[in-house]
Amino acid sequence: MPPTTAQGADVVVYLQELINSNKVMVFSKTTCPFCLKIKDLFKSLNVQYGLLELDNHEDGNNLQTALFEMSGQKTVPNVFVNGKHLGGCDDTLKAHADNRLIPLINSLPVQAYEYDLIVIGGGSGGLAAAKEAAGLGKKVALLDYVSPSPQGTTWGLGGTCVNVGCIPKKLMHRAAVLGEQFSDAKAFGWEVPEGIKHNWDNMKNAIQDHIGSLNWGYRVQLRDKKVNYINGYGEFLDNHCIKATKRNETTVEMTSEYFLVATGERPRYPNIPGAKEFAISSDDLFSLDYCPGKTLCIGASYVSLECAGFLAGIGLDVTVMVRSILLRGFDQQCAEIIGDYMKNHKVKFLRGAVPSKIEQIEAGKPGRYRVTAQTTDGKEVVEEYNTILLAVGRDPCTSNIGLDKVGVDLNPKTGRVLCNDQDQSSTAHIYAIGDIVETRPQLTPVAIQAGRLLSRRLFAGSSVLCDYVNVATTVFTPIEYGAIGYSEEDATEKFGEDNIEVYHSNFFPLEWSLPHREENVCYAKVICNKAENERVIGFHVIGPDAGEMTQGFALAMRKGATKEDFDSTIGIHPTNAETFTSLSVTKRSGVSTEVSGC
Repeated sequence: MPPTTAQGADVVVYLQELINSNKVMVFSKTTCPFCLKIKDLFKSLNVQYGLLELDNHEDGNNLQTALFEMSGQKTVPNVFVNGKHLGGCDDTLKAHADNRLIPLINSLPVQAYEYDLIVIGGGSGGLAAAKEAAGLGKKVALLDYVSPSPQGTTWGLGGTCVNVGCIPKKLMHRAAVLGEQFSDAKAFGWEVPEGIKHNWDNMKNAIQDHIGSLNWGYRVQLRDKKVNYINGYGEFLDNHCIKATKRNETTVEMTSEYFLVATGERPRYPNIPGAKEFAISSDDLFSLDYCPGKTLCIGASYVSLECAGFLAGIGLDVTVMVRSILLRGFDQQCAEIIGDYMKNHKVKFLRGAVPSKIEQIEAGKPGRYRVTAQTTDGKEVVEEYNTILLAVGRDPCTSNIGLDKVGVDLNPKTGRVLCNDQDQSSTAHIYAIGDIVETRPQLTPVAIQAGRLLSRRLFAGSSVLCDYVNVATTVFTPIEYGAIGYSEEDATEKFGEDNIEVYHSNFFPLEWSLPHREENVCYAKVICNKAENERVIGFHVIGPDAGEMTQGFALAMRKGATKEDFDSTIGIHPTNAETFTSLSVTKRSGVSTEVSGC
């Protein structure tokens, strides 16, 4: 409870001090239902407000009289925003309904800050937030700086996905798929010449030209939105001031009311001799100016398996070194299906092994390197390769940007930012989105959606939160894997084995029939919660173009689709997706899911 007014003190002065010291000040009574409604509204909007309960104050009657003199309003709640009288319950609710409340709260004194929002990080999420805020009429700056990889690779605006992630990865995956289709084409009557070869430089140059056009496009979009883009490394100096260090070592300091940290992640390097000196990562692979040759991919992440898959698909000798399981965090039955498929399609696996040192035998493009590894049964394995690709995980870029100076809490084990469901950090005016946030799906479309919605909440009065549940994803391994919701392991752990029902089946794409591709490698599975009328809580598919198939089912699951909804939907024949309209075999039945032909 605020301090009582001093004997004989001017209550108007006392009230004005309360109003001036709080962006939002609510004068209320504990027994008033309209007051409760307004307090609940501000809590739901995550808006901090000052509160004086008049019926708990010894001078409550005098204060209410003084409020009437100041505002012309006799009743409570009596709400002030940024020193100005807003009104009572109806006035406040109407301002919220008209999308005026949050802009009123966020309006700043002219002299306060240079910017409404400064975004640190020029990836997909940061770009989306900056453009959205600028489109809402706010003054925005965006800082982006790419520290070179240990091998010296750097890139332009757009973040990991555009430059060294989703975009080049999918295009190289497509190159591998085309190679496979050349072989299939013969079965469909095409006279394909023998000895077709892949040209790494042609593929790499075409992909880099496309990425360059995307980089330029983002620059133009920021300019058109009047976002101040600074190619500089951002570091907090205090709660509302940040320093940007440019490549020429010049610095500029800027102030802002709000900050968004969207700095993404970078590949992790194991602490072994030769790792940083002689190995590359996905940061380097997609712009590599020579064909990698015989390649070792260290790690069993989706990055490692995707890279191994397309390198093998263009004809290279590829080995994947795996410490334990494939695709940690994904459905493990599906992960093993992918591993078996890759083994049958020219990818070798060294399971139960970790590297202990990397030595250079011969420099070159590519060079020759000796990798020594230790297996779980105590053996030593030594082999030579032209290229060693490290894909053992990624770490958030949250150190050395001054978050400790401004009180932003991180998970001490992972280094990721701890945020509430509003994407707000422990420091109220500093927000974070994307891969650097603890528990968030590490996917580009998630960061884009989170960035747009955050700007709308800050500057347009929106209360819509980013939905981080049932987010669809696809792993672009040689045979694609699409997933939504729970893995079978996670569903069993959360709901109990007896409370879920798993329906599954193999399927055979019609287009595989003439080339006589292998049977029973494509797979469909849905996981249902029996307590909710068999609502589908997990979706998994392995097969060609799995990503295109998965997106539509994500909408169905978002709307709460049940197994009956899947069954009552008429399939499109002949497609792979129609498999999900006729799943009848449950896992607990033990009945075989194998199929013969389409």
